[in-house]
This record gives sequence, C-alpha cells and structure tokens, in this order.
Amino acid sequence: MEVKAIACELPKDSGQPLSRYSRQDLVREVLGRGLVAKISGRTIWRWLDEDAIRPWQHRSWIFPRDPNFQSKAERVLDLYQSLWEGQPLGADDYVISADEKTSIQARIRLHPTLPPEPKQAMRVEFEYERGGALAYLAAWDVRRAKVFGRCESTTGIEPFGRLVQQVMEQELYKNANRVFWIVDNGSSHRGAAAVKRLQGAYANLRLVHLPVHASWLNQVEIYFSVIQRKVLTPNDFTSLQEVSQRLLGFQNLYEQVAKPFEWKFTRTDLQDLMNRLIHKPKLALAA
Repeated sequence: MEVKAIACELPKDSGQPLSRYSRQDLVREVLGRGLVAKISGRTIWRWLDEDAIRPWQHRSWIFPRDPNFQSKAERVLDLYQSLWEGQPLGADDYVISADEKTSIQARIRLHPTLPPEPKQAMRVEFEYERGGALAYLAAWDVRRAKVFGRCESTTGIEPFGRLVQQVMEQELYKNANRVFWIVDNGSSHRGAAAVKRLQGAYANLRLVHLPVHASWLNQVEIYFSVIQRKVLTPNDFTSLQEVSQRLLGFQNLYEQVAKPFEWKFTRTDLQDLMNRLIHKPKLALAA
C-alpha cells in the first residue's frame, strides 16, 4: 500500500526533478525511502496493475470553472434526450449543434502523393508549401442527422450569421415551432449579445450556450472528428479551393449514410462525474 501511495504522488512533491514516475523511477524511490531492501520493476508493475495505476501515463484535463457548469450542461443533455424544461419536444422542434473548425490549411506537397501498393503504404511527401487557410462552419441537426456547412476565410459574427441564415431560411426551420441552437462560448456567438442578436433576427430560434470549456458536450465536434480523419488527414491539397470543394463534397457524401449519433451521456452520468470531482477519494496508507 505504501508503494501504491508513492505511485499516486506527484514526483515534484517529493523533491524529485521529474514530471511523472516510470517503473524504474519508482524502484529507486522505494529503495531510497528504505521501504524494502530489494525490489524489481516487474514486481512494482504487478502491484500497481492490481488497481490499474499507471503513473507513467497522463491525460490532459480541464476542470470545470463555470459556476453554473452543471445546470448549463443539463439543459444541453436534456435537448439530446428531446426534452426542454422538463417537457418533451414536439415534432416541429429542432435541435442544432453548431461550431467552427478554424485554420484549416492547404498544404501543397512538394512531391505528388503516391497511392498504396502491395507491401507499401501510401506515401505523402513531408515537405510542403502553405497555400493559405480557411474556416469550416457547420450546423448538425441532432435528431435528423442533417449537416449544413460553409467555408469562410475567417470566423466571426458575420460568418456565423451567414451559417445561421443558411439554416433558418430553409422552409423546414423557418416554419418550425422552435429551433434550439447549441453553441460554445466562442467570440462568434458569445453571451447575451449573441442571444439578443440571433433571437431578434429569428423569432423561433433559441440560443443555448454550453458551459465554458465544455465543447465535448457539443455533438458537432463528433462530426468535426470525422472530417479530420476522413478529409484532412493526411493534409494534401493543391489549393485552398480544393480544400473547400473536398469539405463540401464530403458533407454531401456523409449525409447519404449519416444517422443521429448514439449519445449516451445523460444527466445521471453528469451527476456521477460531478460527484467524483467534488469527492475525489484519497488513497489511505495501511496502518
């Protein structure tokens, strides 16, 4: 238990000039503290494996700092469950998840990409020239698996306004009872000013802000991850125009097979997460 406790410490708290422990680092630390006379890295690994402790690994994390994090997140999770303020959404209510994917480069490779062949993967030239960058703005209809997108030279209030107009002027959404737009807190649609601007322009639009640093709750980010894997990796284009054409072409292709995302994270899961953050258990040493 003492070895496991050491593994769950930050090395800097013990005066070690390390960011994280490896198995051999732990061997030296345990021996240095006089806990055992002899021990192997394999033995330490076996002990740590019992509790799935991996001090040599790390993950990036943003701790919730929005004072209204839970209540804001719950509104969005309810919309994914077709609920609003405790009431079911109607057939003429729509939920849109929207955001921008910024600074998409056109990397013009200095040698043409070579296709795969037997025993040889696709080969992409390492060196490239920069052909400029654009922003891809997208709105994902959560319940219909419909995507609307456009390429702009930059992000901002006006480009995002054009995306909203592109969606809201379609007959289906123009005559809808309510169209909920889920957005993050980016400058293009931040705060009360954005609510006033967009809801003033469209009477049936309801702007719903995510908590700060909670883009992982925005379903359009799933679509952006598909874009990144299937369209932008590897980044190999001859011009910025080709980037735009491929993005919009993939958008049309994706809609032919798209289904609503199977979103499984609910209010209950959120409450469990908040409880873990607030009441993080401490590893106690054996008496």
